[in-house]
Amino acid sequence: MEPPVGGTAASGYEDLRNVFAGNFAATDDDPGDLGASLCVVHGGEVVVDLWGGWSDRAMTTPWRRDTLLNIYSVGKAVAAVTALRLVDGGELELDEPLADVWPEMTGEGRDGITLRHALAHQAGLPAIRAPLPDDAIYDWDGMCAALASTRPWWTPGEAHGYHTNTFGFLVGEPVCRVRNTRFDRALAELTAGPADAADLFVGLPRGEHHRCAEMDTFGADVMDLVPGPHEGDEDSLLAHRAYFNPRTLSGMGVVDTEPWREAMVPSTNGHATARSVAAFYAALLPSAGEGRLLSEAMQREATSVQADGVDRVLGRPSRFGLGFM
Repeated sequence: MEPPVGGTAASGYEDLRNVFAGNFAATDDDPGDLGASLCVVHGGEVVVDLWGGWSDRAMTTPWRRDTLLNIYSVGKAVAAVTALRLVDGGELELDEPLADVWPEMTGEGRDGITLRHALAHQAGLPAIRAPLPDDAIYDWDGMCAALASTRPWWTPGEAHGYHTNTFGFLVGEPVCRVRNTRFDRALAELTAGPADAADLFVGLPRGEHHRCAEMDTFGADVMDLVPGPHEGDEDSLLAHRAYFNPRTLSGMGVVDTEPWREAMVPSTNGHATARSVAAFYAALLPSAGEGRLLSEAMQREATSVQADGVDRVLGRPSRFGLGFM
């Protein structure tokens, strides 16, 4: 069956529409994409707004303009900007200890961790050391408490490593503390609302689940393929804990479930439409004018290199600004 493609592409962007539609074509070597959406903003105007394919693995439900998708690490930028909005407004400080607003973040080398360290993946807390039960990921307070009792894997500020799944808690909890609210509410007030990104969520309301696309990877059976760490190897333990402590931390086996969608895991389980992701990034551009999410100075600092070199989690070179890779 020919996959449906909908939406618009302005004059001059017709070729992009053709390339987008071609992603769904199956060949002998490639089954094609199941479903996707694409939005491009140029000069403050939406010039491409496309969607196509299917939102379910059975290929019975067409992808629609308002189909929501788990956006994974796009959520890191969203969480970072939410925190940086408070830095811009003087409610948070980049170089003061997190313990100033998060008193539990003390002891065992955690006292000196700053928001800058957290944003630049230098905090030394990319993983929780103590094994956690699978359902721990659904408990924001529990995950933050576990992080605040974890001995850093390196001296904060002296190395960096991709905080794959802990980033959102490390950056989000200070936001929650100074605003005295939940992260989903802070996100809506500080970032999604001002960016006119109404379909940008962390902690998806139950009433929106019917719009979600199913993932064609990370099913329950994939958990049987996850190897354990090498005994006695600290680097192996770090990498494994970063992705699989708790076992459901990266969404594997649970990504299409109601508890996962409703949980708040800003690094990993945000949900959005392509149009809302584009609106979020467009609100960082000079063309946003007075509606720009960050001051020019703050954005310049956020997009400058803060950490560069061999990544302790990924095992290869990486480079980070303040929340941006």
